[in-house]
Amino acid sequence: MSLLRNILGSLIRVVFQFVSSVLPQEPASISYLAISIIITTIIFKLAMLPITLKQIRSQREMQKMQPLMQELQRKYKNNPEIMNKKLQELYKEHNYNPAGGCLPLLIQFPIIIAFFGVMREPGLYIFDNPAMAADIAKNFFWIPNIEFPDQILWGLPLINAASQYLVARLSMQNTQQGEQAQAQAQTQTMMLYAMPIMMFFFARTISAGVIIYWITSNIIELLLRTVFKRVYEVREEGTE
Repeated sequence: MSLLRNILGSLIRVVFQFVSSVLPQEPASISYLAISIIITTIIFKLAMLPITLKQIRSQREMQKMQPLMQELQRKYKNNPEIMNKKLQELYKEHNYNPAGGCLPLLIQFPIIIAFFGVMREPGLYIFDNPAMAADIAKNFFWIPNIEFPDQILWGLPLINAASQYLVARLSMQNTQQGEQAQAQAQTQTMMLYAMPIMMFFFARTISAGVIIYWITSNIIELLLRTVFKRVYEVREEGTE
């Protein structure tokens, strides 16, 4: 994790130097540091674009397979061994990996933890100079210092929870009828509301700089999913 914090801090430092050289004067409402975190997040999301697109394709493939899966589950409900074998054959036929959707989360979680460590000690990881870290501006609109949690009406935690909800809502898979489908829908609905609430309370306790990363990441995710959802819909309409 220390290696990831060093890499992350070095990247933010490079972006910070670029931003401060391009902008002749630091904006009063948003610091170079906050801008650098936003740009760094965009870089990470672009680097993860192939994985994100693969996840979106996988989710759409899952929606197409649901009627076939439910038919297999109905047909072999008294023989779980054969049912699992048939499901695996169906996954292979459609090139679907049930665990593929977890990969972006597995990648994002260490980055968030690393961001937490970087923002806790920016003088060590970003600037390699505690004196410089103490002198620079760290404000972000209503937040005077993004090293600390946002305590002003918990604005960023609320925005983060809302963006998390929208990402989850857009990612939800359409389910068919049937007992198993209904159980899946109930689980998705529970997670749809439970996760943003958990994220809200968690975000209240950590650095605002980390939440800026999180919100920016969610917004980019929303834009990507919206665009590619429309692209796939247009393609599917054209093949009908």
